[in-house]
Amino acid sequence: QLQFVESGGGLVQPGGSLRLSCTTSGFTLERYYIGWFRQAPGKEREGVSCISSDGSSIDYAGSAMGRFTISRDNAKNTVYLQMDSLQPEDTAVYYCAAVADLGYVPSYWMRYIVDGSWGQGTQVTVSS
Repeated sequence: QLQFVESGGGLVQPGGSLRLSCTTSGFTLERYYIGWFRQAPGKEREGVSCISSDGSSIDYAGSAMGRFTISRDNAKNTVYLQMDSLQPEDTAVYYCAAVADLGYVPSYWMRYIVDGSWGQGTQVTVSS
C-alpha cells in the first residue's frame, strides 16, 4: 500500500509563505503522478495541484494559480508545494496522494486518485 507523509504546515500571517513536503517510503515515488489536496473545516476536499511523474505536466486549481508552485525531486522521493501570498481562505489540512498516470495532467485529475494512498495531512493556518 502506498504511504505518504506530509509536512511543512504551520501558522503563517496573510501574505506569508510555506513550503509543504510530501515524502514516501517503501516505494519509488518517481513512478507516480502526485496530487496535493486540501480540506477546510466544513468543506469538501478539493484538488490544489498535480504533477506528472517526470514533472513535465502540471495543473493548478484556479485558487492556486499564480501563488502556488508544485515541484518534485524524485532522487529525494519528495514532492513539494510552495505556497506564497497565503490568505485566510487557504487555511485547511493539506494532503498528498498518488494519481493515476493519464499521460498528462488534465484539469479533472482529482477524479483519478489511486485508492488507499492518502497521507495524514499537514495543517496550514493563515491568520493574523
